Amino acid sequence: GYGHTVPLSDGGKAFCIIYSVIGIPFTLLFLTAVVQRIIVYVTRRPVLYFHIRWGFSKQIVAIIHAMALGFITVSCFFLIPAAIFSVLEDDWNFLESFYFCFISLSTIGLGDYVPGEGYNQKFRELYKIGITCYLLLGLIAMLVVLETFCELHELKKFRKLFYVKKDKEEDQVHIMEHDQLSFSSISDQAASMKDDQKANEPFVTSQSPTSNDSSLNN
Repeated sequence: GYGHTVPLSDGGKAFCIIYSVIGIPFTLLFLTAVVQRIIVYVTRRPVLYFHIRWGFSKQIVAIIHAMALGFITVSCFFLIPAAIFSVLEDDWNFLESFYFCFISLSTIGLGDYVPGEGYNQKFRELYKIGITCYLLLGLIAMLVVLETFCELHELKKFRKLFYVKKDKEEDQVHIMEHDQLSFSSISDQAASMKDDQKANEPFVTSQSPTSNDSSLNN
C-alpha cells in the first residue's frame, strides 16, 4: 500500500488490520488461481506446440519463449506505461514514471510517487480506476513471467544445488524402522485374527475314554 489515504481513528485502524488479515490471503489465492490457469495457455501449450509440431528441442523453445514473454511484459507494463505517465503527470519525467511502475509491480510500494494527485488532474476518478486495473493486470503478468522462468530446466537444476541432501544411511534406517513397524503390525493383526477365530468356533464336548470303552463293550 502507498499513498496519502490512511485511517486516522482507532476504529479505522482496527478495521484496516482485520481487513488486511482477511483480504491479503484471499488476494494471494486469487492471483495464484488466475496465474495457474493463464500459464497453461500462455506458456505450456505454446512450448509444447513448437516442440511437437516443428520438432525443436523443448528446452531451447522454453528459453526463447521465456525471453520473448519477458520482453513483451517489460514493454507493455513498464516502458509504455512509463511513457504514458510521463505525459499525464506534469511533475514526472520518464525515469520517475518507470520508477513508479517498477516499485508498484514489484509490490514494494514506497508511496513517494502517487499518480492522480494533481489539483488540475482531468477525469481523476476514471484515471484512478485505470491505474487500479493496470496494477492488477501488471501483477498477474509479473507472476506469469516469474512462473515461466521457474519452469525452465536450467533454473530447476540450479535450485537443486540448494536442496538439503539426506544421507543414505539415515534413509536406510528409516526404511528398516518402517519395515519393522509394518511386520509387527502384520503379526499383531494375524494374532488377533486367530484369537477371533478361536472365540467364534463352536464348543465341542469331548467324550471321556471310559464312556468310549463302555460303548465298545456294549
